[in-house]
Amino acid sequence: MKRMKAVIAYDGSGFAGYQIQPEARTIQRELMKVLKNIHKGRDVQVVASGRTDAKVHATGQVIHFDTDFNIPVEGWLKALNVLLPEDIRVSSIEEAAPEFHARYHTIGKTYRYKWDRSTIISPFTRNYMVHLKQRPDVDAMRKAAKAILGTHDFSSFCAANTGVVDKVRTIRRLDFEEHGEELHMVIEGSGFLYNMVRIIAGTLFEVGIGKRNPEEVAEIIRSADRAAAGKTAAAHGLYLENVEYES
Repeated sequence: MKRMKAVIAYDGSGFAGYQIQPEARTIQRELMKVLKNIHKGRDVQVVASGRTDAKVHATGQVIHFDTDFNIPVEGWLKALNVLLPEDIRVSSIEEAAPEFHARYHTIGKTYRYKWDRSTIISPFTRNYMVHLKQRPDVDAMRKAAKAILGTHDFSSFCAANTGVVDKVRTIRRLDFEEHGEELHMVIEGSGFLYNMVRIIAGTLFEVGIGKRNPEEVAEIIRSADRAAAGKTAAAHGLYLENVEYES
């Protein structure tokens, strides 16, 4: 039995999220359907680095699955991309160590959140960026972001319905990039709580439009209260960009 590790990308627009749900189109369901086909009707479990919500995209999601088929890497890449729907693609695949685990062995992730500051949003990007009706003060957002860097209890930036007890995470990088009318927030950390990136994006946007002062963010973290933070930013602006593992 071999354990295969793959990096996949997907357009989240047409999915109810990553994880299998009854009567819903999900990324995991599509992957398992194709692997079942390849394995002549046998179920093959697929494990990802983490779940993504409905409408969330990925350019660097990582999965693993076990197989007793002796197919070369090039064969796997071709077969999967031929059989998968066009909104999921396998960018690379390799044989991993038998003990490798896509979820439990992560040491960090990078997410990108995209806003569009254009006066009129293009119909071709409306599912991939969040259109802004107000132009935010990016310098104020950068100033506020400094409070998020480091190791903190991020209870204020976690959806209230999560079952996770330990909410301490380390954020190593939080940058804003401007690409023409596009504004991107890039955040890298040891791990993220449910909706954490979207709540951070929503809170920093509120700073950008003057609804909050940059200095408030440190107090929001100290409060450990979800109600103190801003609104959860829309799902379709979010991308899982990279997953890190120990080399």
